[in-house]
Formats: sequence, structure tokens, C-alpha cells
Amino acid sequence: MTYSAQHLSQEPQRSDIDTQPGLTVLEFGTPWCPHCLGAQGLIEQALAPRADIRHLKVEDGPGRPLGRSYRIKLWPTLVMLRNGQEVARVVRPTTAASIETALAALQAP
Repeated sequence: MTYSAQHLSQEPQRSDIDTQPGLTVLEFGTPWCPHCLGAQGLIEQALAPRADIRHLKVEDGPGRPLGRSYRIKLWPTLVMLRNGQEVARVVRPTTAASIETALAALQAP
């Protein structure tokens, strides 16, 4: 699975994320956020060649437990996970290269 254009209809539980095997990118934001909308092309470009990475787009906001558990403050925030553990994050990316650098951290054991 690579880039996902749609936000999940239901936020996953943190316990499910923590036990998810493999490589995952959690994208926190909203469908109406101008920063989120502006970053979509960059995110898609960075994830396009990476079929090995699961991309989960999570709508965030006040009272949303998953975003609070990751201490999300600004949108979009991309959290890179290897076997459920955070290895890198990018906040408000402005270049595909910044995302690709964080994705490279997924490969290092």
C-alpha cells in the first residue's frame, strides 16, 4: 500500500498502531487545512516508489486521542513507524526531500 488520498473513516486505536508490523507512515491533519492540502503532492511523490510502506491518513483535532498520544501540534505531521515504534517525523513538510529523508530512517535498524 502506498499513498492514501482519503482520511480514514475511523481513527485507529493506539494499541493497534503500536503492534502493527512493518513500515507505516501516519499522516495527521484535516481535509480542510491549507498546509495539509499544500503538502499532498509532496507526500504522494515521496511515497509513490515505496509500495512497502503503509500510509494511514488520520484526521486530527481537539479530543482526538491518537493525535494527542503522539503529541501532534501542527498539521500535517508525518510519523514514520517501524513495527509500531516511531523512528522519525516531519512537521509541515515543504519539500519531498524532507519526507524522503525521514522515510530513509525506516530502513536503518
